Amino acid sequence: QVQLAESGGGSVQAGGSLRLACAVSGNTQSTAYMAWFRQAPGKDREGVAAIYGYKLTYYADSVKDRFTISQDNAKSTLYLQMNSLKPEDTAMYYCAADSRSFVWQAGWADMGRYIHWGQGTHVSVSS
Repeated sequence: QVQLAESGGGSVQAGGSLRLACAVSGNTQSTAYMAWFRQAPGKDREGVAAIYGYKLTYYADSVKDRFTISQDNAKSTLYLQMNSLKPEDTAMYYCAADSRSFVWQAGWADMGRYIHWGQGTHVSVSS
């Protein structure tokens, strides 16, 4: 079993930075593929960034060059460094994980493929 717990959300002004963390507990072998998703009020959940094997990373166009996804060496924590935040980044942010090889078969942002999810942490960016 795997548990994911996000932290680091908060309220910032536009242009500010936040670092989200997702603590992984349980069977970390089940978290080869990890990702951050977000859901703004009234909108569908969308992929933000994903990582595999520490170095293979993907980003949504809307956050490219502003956000950075990373993991610690033990893969016990997933991070999302968010810089140059914009009001449109306001959302609940979730981390997701899976170990099955087909999870990215339809693309890294296919949220239906990820079996493990955290409860989310809220990010609010004011203008």
